[in-house]
Amino acid sequence: MTTPRYQTSKLASLPTGRWTKLEIVFWILPVAAFFLFPNYLVLGSQILIVGLFAVSLDLMLGYAGIVSLGHAAFFGLGAYTAGLLSVHGWYEPLSGLLIAAMVAAVFGFCASFLVVRGQDLTRLMVTLGIGLMLFEAANKMAFITGGVDGLSGMMVGNVFGFEFDLYGKTAYWYSLIILFILFVILRRLVNSPFGLSLRGIREGGKRMPAIGANVQRQLITIFTISAAVAGVAGALLAQTTQFVGLDSLGFPRSAEILILLVLGGTGRLYGGLIGAAVYMLAQDFISAQNPAYWQFWIGLLLIFIVLFARGGLLGGLDKMRDYLMSKLRSAKSKGESL
Repeated sequence: MTTPRYQTSKLASLPTGRWTKLEIVFWILPVAAFFLFPNYLVLGSQILIVGLFAVSLDLMLGYAGIVSLGHAAFFGLGAYTAGLLSVHGWYEPLSGLLIAAMVAAVFGFCASFLVVRGQDLTRLMVTLGIGLMLFEAANKMAFITGGVDGLSGMMVGNVFGFEFDLYGKTAYWYSLIILFILFVILRRLVNSPFGLSLRGIREGGKRMPAIGANVQRQLITIFTISAAVAGVAGALLAQTTQFVGLDSLGFPRSAEILILLVLGGTGRLYGGLIGAAVYMLAQDFISAQNPAYWQFWIGLLLIFIVLFARGGLLGGLDKMRDYLMSKLRSAKSKGESL
């Protein structure tokens, strides 16, 4: 008995969880960059950390459809948690990451009950309000956080015997390994039945209860996981730079991470990583060429991407691939007819 054609196409579109050759090449690139660009390791570690932060937002926005303008709240919580632990004598970095993730996850779990109850505009305002409240609280509690001067005096211990150096070698490998481990876990998560249910909620949340899905519980779960991952990213930034500033909780950071996620492409996980790399490399290059007006060119780049590559850079690449494949198929069919 043959399977109907429409069923075959649907089954083929389901995620298999297998690693493609292109994915393997993607993860070889940052390893090669360590040897090819030794003078840019500090920038490279920043890109990896921001990429992880963007991936955490993609879990909410790209997969569950939860829009947020205050995601920096969890990033900043993770950064301040790791920073305060270090200042008060807790120098071990890996346990610091774990504690930062737990603190951000607990706060995200509590905040999720307010966020998931509303729709898009309500969620925007609630997340923005949460972010602003945390920012102002950190500003007022300068005796703990350092206020506008930031939290300095951090000391971070060795990672498996490797000391954090000024050239950023240890920070680069540390950030890359943590990013890869979390990415593998999150990749498995979004390709699981839970991840598929999130996509169903994003596309038609009102229909999901009809098949037995608890929409609120699913959204609370992914919101909490997203907050925990953002907390790890914040802690990584604090540990690799050994400084935490108020800007880690600020609205500009939330807006920036949303921009670069849209730039790379939402709902793909890789979109956040690619968006972070393209945005930060472009920012570094353009600001070096034109320090006064670099934001103008960044804005022009974003407008170009949005207008001509709908779905972000990955969406544009998909369309280009489909176009080339259609051209090859048409040329092949013409050749066969001749």
